[in-house]
Amino acid sequence: MKKSLGVVPALFPMPVLMIAAYDENGKINVMNAAWGTICDMDKIALIIDDDHKTTQNIRKVKAFTVSLADKAHIAEADFFGIASGNKINDKFERTGLHATKSACVNAPIIDEFPIAMECELAEIVQTDHLFAVIGKIVNVTADENVLSDNGKVDPTKLHALIFDQFQHGYYVAGEKVGQAWHAGKDLMKKD
Repeated sequence: MKKSLGVVPALFPMPVLMIAAYDENGKINVMNAAWGTICDMDKIALIIDDDHKTTQNIRKVKAFTVSLADKAHIAEADFFGIASGNKINDKFERTGLHATKSACVNAPIIDEFPIAMECELAEIVQTDHLFAVIGKIVNVTADENVLSDNGKVDPTKLHALIFDQFQHGYYVAGEKVGQAWHAGKDLMKKD
């Protein structure tokens, strides 16, 4: 029997995304966001608030990166979620992480996170019920140690963090349990 939980954001898993942007003076700010998704083969949608320092930077500089947080950097990733760049001027510096300027967009790539999407600002969508930053992905970089023999990212090597909105926990993704577009293939057969 199911029990009513009321209105809760009942999606699991959610990504732990590190959104990084320079301000107009080249200072780095990074925020943690779980409400983001791929919305086309070359686009990402970030459902974030307009008042975030990172959002303000994206509006000014028109570029950003989105990295996947990993288990090795859980403390830094969580800090980027609880500390506001509007209140803490040295937010990025406090973590001890390092950044390299993207060769493709005017945005920082956080060196320690294993994968980063380099994005140009495509548009900001604002309605009564939604505020979203849409980025056009112009390049993706990945540490070689998270690539498989075929040169593609191996999710079992990422140790990517996922966020649990029910208990507010972080988990690590990794176990492969099936192959997409194949696991349900037998159900396509007609009796």
